[in-house]
Amino acid sequence: MKTLPIGIQYFGNIRGPANHYYYIDKTDHIVDLVRHGKFLFLSRPRRFGKSLLLSTMEEAFLGNRELFRGLYLEDHWDWDTRHPVIHISFGAGVIRDVADLGERFGFILKENARSGGVTLTESNRRERFFELITALFRKSGQQVVILVDEYDKPILDNIDKPTVATDIRDELKNIYSVIKDADRYLKFVFITGVSKFSKVSLFSGLNNLQDITLHERYATICGYTHGEMVTTFAERLSGVDLDAVRRWYNGYNFLGEPVYNPFDILLYLDTKDFRSYWFETGSPSFLIKLIEERRYPVPNLEKIETTDTILGAFDVDRIELEALLFQTGYLTIVGTETILETRNYRLGYPNLEVKRSLTECLLHHFTQTPSESTRRRTELYRALVAGDPAPLRDIFHAFFASIPNEWYASSRVAAYEAFYASVFYCYFTAIGLD
Repeated sequence: MKTLPIGIQYFGNIRGPANHYYYIDKTDHIVDLVRHGKFLFLSRPRRFGKSLLLSTMEEAFLGNRELFRGLYLEDHWDWDTRHPVIHISFGAGVIRDVADLGERFGFILKENARSGGVTLTESNRRERFFELITALFRKSGQQVVILVDEYDKPILDNIDKPTVATDIRDELKNIYSVIKDADRYLKFVFITGVSKFSKVSLFSGLNNLQDITLHERYATICGYTHGEMVTTFAERLSGVDLDAVRRWYNGYNFLGEPVYNPFDILLYLDTKDFRSYWFETGSPSFLIKLIEERRYPVPNLEKIETTDTILGAFDVDRIELEALLFQTGYLTIVGTETILETRNYRLGYPNLEVKRSLTECLLHHFTQTPSESTRRRTELYRALVAGDPAPLRDIFHAFFASIPNEWYASSRVAAYEAFYASVFYCYFTAIGLD
C-alpha cells in the first residue's frame, strides 16, 4: 500500500469503499510555517502524527506535487523549486549509550548521503553532518531542509539513568550545533519530539529556534478537531454516541481548539469499543516513580497551576513533574489566567481514557495487587449502583489491607498521609467517577 502524507492519510483498517481514502487536509499549516519561520520546534505527546507531519513536509520540499492533488498545498507552493532534504529520526529502537547513538547517527548520515547522491569523506560525525549539508547544497544549487523527528528519544530512553542520559544529551547538543554553523546553507529546519528540553542544555547554538508548541495558530497542526473528525468520518459514525467519544478521547489543548489523538480515533472507529488505545502503547513507569519519590498527592493532579517557566523546565538533572505530565500527554491545559503579566495555566486530565488508565496504573503500583484491586473496584461500582452503603465499609478496609506490610517500613510515601488519600482517590477515578 502506498504511503501517503498527512494531507491524504491512509487509515489502514478503516479504509472506505474501493479507491476511497479518508483524509484531513492539514497542508495549510505547512505553508504558514515555511512563510513565517526558518528554525522551528514542536513538542507533542506520542502518537500524535509528528512523524507523518515531517514526511509530508519532506514530500513537499522534494516537489512531489502529485501527492497533493486537491489539497491546499497544491496551489500555494513553489513546485518549480526542489530542495534537498536531510531527514533525521531517532524513533527506531532503543539507544542504550553514547556509542550506540554514534552508530545510529552514522547510519542516518550514510542513508541521507545515499538518497541525495553525494559522497562523504569526513570521519568525525559532527564534521560529516556539516559535509552532508554543504555537499547537498552544492549539488542541487538550493538551500537544504533539515527535518528532525524524535530528537529527544535517545535521552528519554535513558531518563532513569542520569549519567547515561547526560552523556547522550551532551553528544546530541554537539550534533545539533552543526545546524547553527550551517545557517547560510539552510532553507528550513523543523525539530519535533515529546519533551521540551531547555535551549541552554540542548540547543544553545540555535538562539533563533522558535518554539511553536503553545502557539494558538498551530494548536491543531497535529490531531483531529471534533469538526474534522465528524466531517471526515461521517459514514463511520452511524449510531455512535459522539458525546461519549468526545468524553473518552477529546480534550488535548495547546492553547487553541481541543483535539483528539489520531491513534485513539482510528482504532475506536475500527472496533467501536471504548478502550485505552493510546495509554496502552506506552508505560508511565518513570512518571509513577517520580510521583512516589516526591510524595505527590495524586488527587492534586486535577488542580495543578503552573507557568510557562515550569512547563518548559525539563532537563536530565532538573525534571519538573508538572512539565513531564504535560509534555507526555497525561495532563493538558484546561484553563489560563494572566496574573501580573505572567500567563498561568491550569492543568487537568485531557479525557476519560487518560484519567481512568493513569489512576488504575497508579493504584496497581501502590497496592501491588492488580487482580485484587480490580476485583475490589468492581465491588465498589456495584455497591454504588445498587445504592447499598453496607458493603462499602468492608471494601474500604480491604483497600488498605491489600497494601504489603513492608510498605509501612520501607516506602517514603507510606509515611505521608497523601499516600492513603491517593489510594482512595485512585479506586474511584479508576472506575470513571469524579
